[in-house]
Amino acid sequence: MSLSPLTDRLPLLRRRALVARAVRAFFESRGYLEAETPYVVATPGEEVHLRAFATEWEAPDGRRDLRYLHTSPEFAMKRLLAAGSGPIFQLARVWRNGEASHTHSAEFTMLEWYRPGASMASLMDETEALLRATLPPVLAGGCRVDGPFERLTMAQAFARHVGADVLASQGDAGALAAQAGVTLREGEDWEALFFRLLLERVEPAIGRDRPTFLTHWPAPQAALARRDPCDPRAALRFELYAEGLELANAFEELTDATEQRARFMADRARRAALGGQEWPIDEALLSVLEAMPPCSGIALGFDRLVMLATGVRRIGDILWLGLNMS
Repeated sequence: MSLSPLTDRLPLLRRRALVARAVRAFFESRGYLEAETPYVVATPGEEVHLRAFATEWEAPDGRRDLRYLHTSPEFAMKRLLAAGSGPIFQLARVWRNGEASHTHSAEFTMLEWYRPGASMASLMDETEALLRATLPPVLAGGCRVDGPFERLTMAQAFARHVGADVLASQGDAGALAAQAGVTLREGEDWEALFFRLLLERVEPAIGRDRPTFLTHWPAPQAALARRDPCDPRAALRFELYAEGLELANAFEELTDATEQRARFMADRARRAALGGQEWPIDEALLSVLEAMPPCSGIALGFDRLVMLATGVRRIGDILWLGLNMS
């Protein structure tokens, strides 16, 4: 990820500062409190395919313990919610090892917020309002932010762009492949095929004329989201797309500690099978999860928001300095 000279980027960086100021004003006007949580943690996250940067903590007595730079402030912010923080937001630096492209940086800024009592639908309303408050009405590629965003369920998206019933095929890679008219690759399971079809057929077709919320993900992709009480095959999760960028990921949050532990253990087993890193489970989160109020939360890539605001196509153009890996 090459960076243009600082003098060329200064106008973009000034715009970045204005977007950050607008974000803070937006949330403060809605009664949110800006939170700050530790970046160095014992448990950096539980997503199967994310890789964390490891570091070492030296205690005053000489003891040394392995720590990580967090991949998201989610676990810490949920502990604050359980303690009674009320609605909170954070502009946090986060780290994800091994990520580098025109739209990825191993170190980046994540905007994360949680509102007690919010449903997935009301969180989408709020996210629309945030984008209208921080972006031009029409983006560089022609995507219109000044009108209603598209809300498309995953089942609708797969029916329209893949020709498959994604919920009915869960767990059956052969059935999904037959409906999609593709050949299974060697070792490809249902989840891998689901993401291949999502990346190749669904994502290129959405969020072009207007931003698109892709909602109600298949239950195996529930992560930290509640299942849909109307159809437990789906999770109350959405992602937001605009002009080819995946901008945000959101959940109507799970507060059942027993189910959350089971999901964590399943993800840890999958990560271990893939040769991924191991770290302690976040018992501090699990111990307070059921005290967390019903709420919805979202993680939005702030750097990508600035990319949309400025019309640039490379994340390096709106970073003050990139992560130096030389």
